[in-house]
Amino acid sequence: MSAPAAQASSTGRDGDVALGTHPAPAPDPSPVDAASALTARAGLGASVRFELLKLLAQWRVRIVLLACWVAPAGFIAAVSGQSSLPSDTVFGRWMLATGWAGTLVVLSFACTWALPLLTALVAGDVFAAEDRLGTWRHLVMAVRSPRRIFAAKAIASTAVILVMELGLAVSSIGGGLLVVGDHDLVGLDGSVIGPGRSAWLVLLAWACVVVGSLAFAAVGLLGSVALGRSPMGLLTPALLAFALQTAQLLPMPAAVRLALPSQGFLAWRGLFAGPAQTRPLVVGLIISLAWVLVATALALLLFVRRDFTDLAYEGSARRSVLLGVAPVLALTLVSIAVVAVATPASGSGIDRGKVEQSLATSFAHLYRLQSRQLHRPDVTEEQLRTSASCYRAGSPGEDEGPGNDWRCSVSWHIPGATAVGTALYQLDVSADGHYVADGDGPKEVNGYFQVRTPDGDAANPLWQIDALVDLSSRSTSKG
Repeated sequence: MSAPAAQASSTGRDGDVALGTHPAPAPDPSPVDAASALTARAGLGASVRFELLKLLAQWRVRIVLLACWVAPAGFIAAVSGQSSLPSDTVFGRWMLATGWAGTLVVLSFACTWALPLLTALVAGDVFAAEDRLGTWRHLVMAVRSPRRIFAAKAIASTAVILVMELGLAVSSIGGGLLVVGDHDLVGLDGSVIGPGRSAWLVLLAWACVVVGSLAFAAVGLLGSVALGRSPMGLLTPALLAFALQTAQLLPMPAAVRLALPSQGFLAWRGLFAGPAQTRPLVVGLIISLAWVLVATALALLLFVRRDFTDLAYEGSARRSVLLGVAPVLALTLVSIAVVAVATPASGSGIDRGKVEQSLATSFAHLYRLQSRQLHRPDVTEEQLRTSASCYRAGSPGEDEGPGNDWRCSVSWHIPGATAVGTALYQLDVSADGHYVADGDGPKEVNGYFQVRTPDGDAANPLWQIDALVDLSSRSTSKG
């Protein structure tokens, strides 16, 4: 074979081998295919995981998470070693009697400030952080779907908030049971609730409060989206909680009070009354869910309309008012109208008849508890025939509404005795229906905070009475 022929043959054979071993590169994908592939890689699941990692990478979120899982148990352990109790808090006076009271004290504190601050820390900053760091363009290019970005951030922040609340519940329940024990709980009507039912009611109360916290989380999302990098977005849930706490102190119709989003943080107490006050609880859950839906929808609407190419975006004050504040105010007005029609409550929801009925019921239950402490013969509520007569010392002729000037006289009958027992109480009735009745004699009944029993000194259940008036029920005033 000649040299040129051999060279050609070799070239041909080399070319065949090259083609078989190193195939020609594929053509460059089109821009549409590249975008589709990138979007598939940054799906909702991956986006949620990425947002979770960003949240958990923040030192303040880690510290708060740790505190939620440790602090409640430490608080209950510390209180159990003290001689004084947080008696000004619902169930506080029973913290040394049962572990279930401790978790309810923690729940009451969490509803007042802790949960709004937790939602502000997480949901109130989840969008504003991207504005401060100037990373919106990178995130939009990676995910290519503003709706998916919003969903990922909303899901991630909600998950972190739920883990924090789970920590509060588990730590407080576990700490209470380990330190104090699984004993009977005294309800807000004076009745004794067994450990099994107490466990169910406590878990249900924490679950109901979760719905209320989601409403504040949705407000946090709305503030974070609407106000951009401004710190006011971070403070929105906390400011809302402060405004609602202030409003709870003001005299207002019961329909207005029940229609506020803070009702979800208060109505759980009705589970521990007898019969259970379920109407305020249902109203609170519905109002909270309505706030979740409206605030989240408004936040999404604002988010998908924003310009992600503007690195100096500071939020739109006008748009925030038109698409944020105005619909929320409209929701509040509609809620007030619906609650006013759906509930038979009138005025403040607190009147003489309700207070007398509640106090008489609680006294009868607690009198039986005191009798068991003193090893006296048991009597029934029917045998006691307890009644109460109340009036407001500061407003003659207007025995209704909240105030610390309520005075009551409780009477009961002891089987086999001709004399009628009488005890005096001074009541401090809060605008939300909760009241504390402070015993004012006689000393052997309610005049001292302890009673001497055959087993040693014990807390006197009749010294101070925690109870609850149902604001949503019909007035029972006798005129």
